[in-house]
Amino acid sequence: MGKGKRAHFDKYRPPISSADLMSTPSSLIDDCPPPLYKPQPDGKHKENEAHLIEDAPIGVLITTYMSYFFLIVFGHIRDFFGFWLKSDEYKHLKTQNGYAPINSGFDTFYHRRLYVRIRDCFNRPVTNVPGRTITLLDRKSEDYNRTFKLTGETKEVLNLSSYNYLGFAQSEGPCADAVETAVRKYGVATCSSRMEAGTLDQHQEVEALVARFVGKEAAMIISMGFATNSTTIPALVGKGCLIISDELNHSSLVYGARVSGASIRVFKHNDMKDLEAVLRNSIAGGQPRTHRPWKKILVMVEGLYSMEGSICALPEIVELKKKYKFYLYLDEAHSIGAMGPNGRGICDYFGVDPEDVDIMMGTFTKSFGAAGGYIAAKQEIVDRVRFYTHASVYAEAITPPILQQIYTSMRIIMGEEGGDEGRRRIQQLARNCRFFSAELRKMGFIVYGDEDSPIVPLLLFHPAKIPAFSREMLKRGIAVVVVGYPATPIITSRVRFCLSAAHTMEDLKFALQHISEVGDDMVLKVSRLNRPAVA
Repeated sequence: MGKGKRAHFDKYRPPISSADLMSTPSSLIDDCPPPLYKPQPDGKHKENEAHLIEDAPIGVLITTYMSYFFLIVFGHIRDFFGFWLKSDEYKHLKTQNGYAPINSGFDTFYHRRLYVRIRDCFNRPVTNVPGRTITLLDRKSEDYNRTFKLTGETKEVLNLSSYNYLGFAQSEGPCADAVETAVRKYGVATCSSRMEAGTLDQHQEVEALVARFVGKEAAMIISMGFATNSTTIPALVGKGCLIISDELNHSSLVYGARVSGASIRVFKHNDMKDLEAVLRNSIAGGQPRTHRPWKKILVMVEGLYSMEGSICALPEIVELKKKYKFYLYLDEAHSIGAMGPNGRGICDYFGVDPEDVDIMMGTFTKSFGAAGGYIAAKQEIVDRVRFYTHASVYAEAITPPILQQIYTSMRIIMGEEGGDEGRRRIQQLARNCRFFSAELRKMGFIVYGDEDSPIVPLLLFHPAKIPAFSREMLKRGIAVVVVGYPATPIITSRVRFCLSAAHTMEDLKFALQHISEVGDDMVLKVSRLNRPAVA
């Protein structure tokens, strides 16, 4: 640790790593083993209070709009005088030697007048494994967050910010040992794309394992999660095809849809009535101008929405699929490994047959502690994607250390290695999610998402509360991620807690206590739903 400070919750005992925690018998971590959650008995998506997105009180909305109004007005006033009095600081926004400015408009205004003010809350450098705890490099700014300098000190804090859902972000243990062995055998890179000389026997083994894990005939893996969507979708659909997309789909899905050249329709988030209405109108109207039937219709949804923490209504979507005969593309970037009694994603969670989903996509960056993504489908679909996607031809292949991390962690989840270690992690994560989100709701916070989601968004609303919450939590020894525009609508900024199987109940109770105190100080407990008081 050097000069670094320990997190508050470690004041009276040495901090333990995620590796220490996950190698400890569950009976030593908590008083009783966590219950294994199961899908709804009828296989339906249960609309409950935890899933609904609660509207903010009108007073909160008014004050939030007023806050942005004053920030924008005073920002423009400063810009007006700054252009004349401090022209050197604004020369990058002016035409120079006949060249138009690269950056201009509202985006650069938002960056200068809002983002830079709170820049210390983002891009914080770290220096260890992002497990149960994380070590931050301390930094300071002497020019109002324009630049930062490292102080040479570190601070260990509770990590509620990383996508380490099953706790596989470890520097020791079975995964780390297997990775070390793989590096000695294969090295650290293939130095080629998959379609040239970059396919190892490791790639084929991992692809076969992924297909077996998700219950599909075949799979292919890609070295980047974003590229898995953005390069696969254009290989599946094109001109004359129709994509129907959930309004809250990830930007990688949106980008892939735009690049494909297909027509795009959007339906309201998780609203099956609206989806059916869009389907009926699109089928009835056909292609623009010619009104010919669509070549293909592809509906794209996410299993778990990363900004809302909501779970897609997969059983109802499958019913519509059987009725209207469209292809279904399911993005399980956040749900694979983290959802379902066996960790096999949303199909496992709801008890839906994977054969009812045409294309299943997922990433290895969250639950598996690795990198990259996969596409799983029938053999003929995977063969087409492998041949037409740019990722196979132009992108580097997944490296041997990453392949081994994927392979070992997935086998542990499946119970083929490590005994019941994988199931124990899934159970621990399930209990952590339900406990944490339920307690926040009891306290009176506006919390989005389903009760089984490892992502728990808590609404902050006001722009001033974004940095205030982040800085105050850091003072109390907790690392959190705050999110605002353009990642969310401008008035629904939030803090997004990411839970892990590596967290103990002591960790969560520690965090909840301080979140409650900060929530009282910042008047964040504005929920109007009737919930029992915290005992």
